[in-house]
Amino acid sequence: MTRSRTVVLAVIVSTFFVGFGGGVVFPILPNLGAILGISPFLVGLILSANRFTRIVANAPAGSLIDRVGTRTPFVVGLFVEGIATLGYVVAIDAPLPEAWFLLARVLWGIGSALVFATAYTIAADVSEADSRGANMGVVRGGITLGFPVGLVLGGVVSEAYSVETAFVVAAAFALLASAVAYRLVPETHVDGTERGVSPLDVDTSKPALTVGFVNFGLYFAYLGALFATLVLVVEARNLTTLGYGPQGLSGILMAVTVVAAAGLMLGGGTLSDREGRRVPVLLGFLVVSFAGFLLLAVADTLPTFVGACLLVGAGQGGASGPLVALLADLTPSERMGRATATNNVLGDFGGALGPMVSLPVVESVGFAPVYAACAVIPLVAGAFLVTSIYADGRSFTPTTAED
Repeated sequence: MTRSRTVVLAVIVSTFFVGFGGGVVFPILPNLGAILGISPFLVGLILSANRFTRIVANAPAGSLIDRVGTRTPFVVGLFVEGIATLGYVVAIDAPLPEAWFLLARVLWGIGSALVFATAYTIAADVSEADSRGANMGVVRGGITLGFPVGLVLGGVVSEAYSVETAFVVAAAFALLASAVAYRLVPETHVDGTERGVSPLDVDTSKPALTVGFVNFGLYFAYLGALFATLVLVVEARNLTTLGYGPQGLSGILMAVTVVAAAGLMLGGGTLSDREGRRVPVLLGFLVVSFAGFLLLAVADTLPTFVGACLLVGAGQGGASGPLVALLADLTPSERMGRATATNNVLGDFGGALGPMVSLPVVESVGFAPVYAACAVIPLVAGAFLVTSIYADGRSFTPTTAED
């Protein structure tokens, strides 16, 4: 138990620091796009480039982990993310800023594919069934918590100092993360047998695909649509507070959303451990997410925006811990790296598709229809999850023992 807690804590610290670079670009780039002459479609492509890259990189990352272990891919992935964050600094003054931003996001995608797959696999390796939900939730929460700090850096620090300052601070912490991981994170998964990897080597079992498709829907609505449009809806509805404009306020709102998500990741995972049932906990939090998006569709004041963001974050976070724990419950240890890759591929595809779809659609039909459509997605995901479990010969509310 002591070793488990030490390893999990080391992973949390590393992923927390590197997460700054993931969030810093969101409050800046949608508005910076007009200044740099980047079209809304290209802005959406840049924001999604890391996820499109991970769609390709997740499978080799998971395959690599199942063959050579977790420690080296984890440390290397963190370092690559640090270098990618430095790319934002170069992009600001470069002759072709869109090309530099795109390259940086592609590098970030490669690094984060290694980091996400290893982080969840390490947590699964050091967990038992009665602690898996809590450990998965807290690791996912640690990965997520760095993101709102990056959002604040991107929104508040860029307005108080400069865009370059925000990017430099994020890059410094991202590089520090790789040093922390090198010093503290041990090997947990190596089997010492095979060495080859393949971009097609993912887990195509029904549990992995079921969890992955649920993840697709949640990421499409949450990171894909909401985060890509929040700075724009704040500006369109003329919201300001404490002197902050759209970038600063949207960064704060995104941070509120992600902090709520991170807090409930541990809570949802722990509750599913205590109850011994993952699915009912998942369904409850999916309903919370539905309510949040529905409120967001009609929100026109700052308090209602804050309430909507809290509900969306709580729903997303509360479902995440039990969802990843359910995947680990249903997957043999020797396939966990590849199963995590399947989950990440589908989640990243949803997150990448979201900005590509939502930004042009918002320009055509407005914000309310887009957020109302996003509200339906968690309900569809929950129905799909229950139907898949029932069709597989399980009860509607399987226990962890049945899993």
